[in-house]
Amino acid sequence: MTAAQSIIHVVLLALIVAGGALAVWFKDLISSVLALAAASLLVSLEFYILQAPDVAIAEAGIGAALTTAIYVIAVRRTRRKEEE
Repeated sequence: MTAAQSIIHVVLLALIVAGGALAVWFKDLISSVLALAAASLLVSLEFYILQAPDVAIAEAGIGAALTTAIYVIAVRRTRRKEEE
């Protein structure tokens, strides 16, 4: 592994952790879901870089797309306490 590849891995891992931290930090649930989707896409990119394209496709399809859609539907069907 070259130095450039190592730097790319470290940057990707830092962005994944930042996405997870932002998902916890945001007060708005839709923003949290989008941060989780971004982190999941970065995980998918990391899998692809690690030469596991089948796992990357599964992570992108299920982890980023389907899970995000389910979370968004669930958040939109709930009501805020302020609206009651």
